[in-house]
Amino acid sequence: MFGTILCLFLSRIFLVIYRFSRRSERPLRRDADICSLAVFLGSGGHTAEASILLSALDFSRYCPRTYIVSEGDELSSRRAVALENVQSAKNTPLTDAAEGRSNYKLMRIPRARYVHQSSLSASFTTFKCFLACVHLVTIAPLFQNVTLGKPFVDLLIMNGPGTCVPLCAAIMLNRIIGFPTPKMVFVESFARVQSISHSGKLLLHMVDRFIVQWPEQIALTGGRGEYHGWLV
Repeated sequence: MFGTILCLFLSRIFLVIYRFSRRSERPLRRDADICSLAVFLGSGGHTAEASILLSALDFSRYCPRTYIVSEGDELSSRRAVALENVQSAKNTPLTDAAEGRSNYKLMRIPRARYVHQSSLSASFTTFKCFLACVHLVTIAPLFQNVTLGKPFVDLLIMNGPGTCVPLCAAIMLNRIIGFPTPKMVFVESFARVQSISHSGKLLLHMVDRFIVQWPEQIALTGGRGEYHGWLV
């Protein structure tokens, strides 16, 4: 009995990964469509690159926006607020006047791994981060005033930090169960020229779109990667 259940569960995982690892053939969103957005800010260079990516977006279309940062990463939090202030100066309102609420928010999750942390202790912090991500993408939306059957955001953008792996794992869990999930886009770091990051290798077949910024990386992704030139 247990073997049958295990086989069915593993088969479900395989089918979900296979389905979402294929390039989507769904039509593109219309320019007038509103898309809720979440972006994970990993700290340091990752946050700098993510800020450049976001600055090219139309904030009136991609809203509301959710910035996910690791606990203790005050630099990324300040960069997110600074980016919103810059967009506000460009006549993009920080608040929705009609509803009296902010068009962006900051959410914090535990770090998956600390610098120089041992592999043994990192397994516990990674699991703690995963549970926090499950709460963020699955449990919390159930108690919020959101449309039934919609994910916590429409689109999630990541660009390489390790903590995004538990975040993607939580979203994959939702896909296995059958809950609604956002589209996941992974943008490999500009610093990766001839290799793929560890996070990229783990998420290559989990995300919906895998973007690289150097043409040499296409061969390293088995054809899954997309090259659209330098994005940062």
